Amino acid sequence: MHNPARQTNVLAILSLIFGILGWSLLPFIGSIAAIVTGHMARGQIRREPERFEGDGLAIGGLVLGWASVIMGILTVVVVIAFFGGLAAILAFAGNH
Repeated sequence: MHNPARQTNVLAILSLIFGILGWSLLPFIGSIAAIVTGHMARGQIRREPERFEGDGLAIGGLVLGWASVIMGILTVVVVIAFFGGLAAILAFAGNH
């Protein structure tokens, strides 16, 4: 019996592309798109494993997307902590 060839899931490819764009040209939008399309692709691949492949591409997009989002959040926290601490030091120094 002849098994049809599996095709690479288009959403998995898009997830990886958006993940790369999230680190270069479209920092926030690309990362969110990579996360959304990566989860959608993995769901399709799990539901129809005989039809689709590309789970590794989807995981790559998810990793790039989530890493970019986490780095962005950590950057904001560090900037707020730095300038908040700096403001506190200046306010404390001005009281004495």
